[in-house]
Amino acid sequence: MTSSTPKLAPRDLTIPEPGSTTARDALSGSIRKAMQDLMRLTAAPDPELRAFKPTLKRLLSESPGAVASVLRSPTVSGLLRCLRRRAPELDFSAGVAELLATIHTDLALAGALSQPVSQRRLPARIVSLPARRVVTIPPQIERAEFRNHELVLIGPAGRTTIALEQAASDEAAFVKITDQLSLACVDNNPLAMSEAHPDKAGNSLDLGGRPAKAWADTLASALDLIGRYMPALRGEIDLYLHQIVPVGYDEHTHLSASYQEVIGTVYMTLHPQLMTMVEATIHEFQHNKLHAQLELDPLLHNAFHPLYGSPVRPDPRPLQGVLLAVHAFVPVARLYQLMREAGHEGTGRPDFERRYAQIIKGNHEGASVLLEHGQPTEIGRGLLDELRRWDAHPW
Repeated sequence: MTSSTPKLAPRDLTIPEPGSTTARDALSGSIRKAMQDLMRLTAAPDPELRAFKPTLKRLLSESPGAVASVLRSPTVSGLLRCLRRRAPELDFSAGVAELLATIHTDLALAGALSQPVSQRRLPARIVSLPARRVVTIPPQIERAEFRNHELVLIGPAGRTTIALEQAASDEAAFVKITDQLSLACVDNNPLAMSEAHPDKAGNSLDLGGRPAKAWADTLASALDLIGRYMPALRGEIDLYLHQIVPVGYDEHTHLSASYQEVIGTVYMTLHPQLMTMVEATIHEFQHNKLHAQLELDPLLHNAFHPLYGSPVRPDPRPLQGVLLAVHAFVPVARLYQLMREAGHEGTGRPDFERRYAQIIKGNHEGASVLLEHGQPTEIGRGLLDELRRWDAHPW
């Protein structure tokens, strides 16, 4: 009998150590899991999936990297993970049609199709993040053919060929923030209106009356500040995040969200204070990183029962929620500390000091709950050990 190589508990899933590959390993593992999910999905009794199965087999043989690249996009993997768990928010038949059309489009855009692919059951639209565009499919279309760099729509009136190329900046459904990250002006997440936070009612796309460029400029400035003081963390953000979905403007409060099914996407409101946007960016990225790890392994045996007080939520939370909060705010505290040590402008203000102290206090309270009550798995033990080290850090 052969034994598998034991998994190593991640040592620095919260704040990367020099030369760390922990975050990259978690993301790579989640993409491999998505490839397995896609292969399993093709076994479902659906005619489009049956037709896709030999295409997938050929792609995995000829160009597995292209498949992995497509599955990195949250506009693809989000649909796949919702179908995997049969999310009630997504009709299975419609979800399969949208998933396959999006996969075919992104593969065609990349020039990864060795032969044309046909699909009969089609969605009303295809959201392609790599192309930064939305392709609308009229209801009378009977079939689509996907070829390298083009999509052919076939219906009673004949054939319409659409060149698949990245949309021009003034036509893009996604506005550039950085080379890796876009502001999404369209969203295909079936779970967007499903909300666990007591102070929110879903995540409806909303620029809040602000121009997209103002959003993009603010978010780019937030990322620049993170990169100045925590370049390794900024590198992880660049690796993980593909799109930020705007959900309104509020100068008094700030709300944000992420979903385990849609790794690579963050929802957030716009706030006039840069540090608020910096905190939210780190916070939601950390959720994405932990979500990737959770795709591979549970971290706590008692993740969901019973409930405990959370340092950042008014409602009692399962320990996994407390873990998500502490894991998100430890690097925020570290950024504040590094900014203070460097004498960054404004760090001597009372409001900065109050916020820094508040974050440290909340992290300690959350870590105390976790370390006292958490029952970690073998993989989770490494994360709790890391949080224990940061809890003892001289802040």
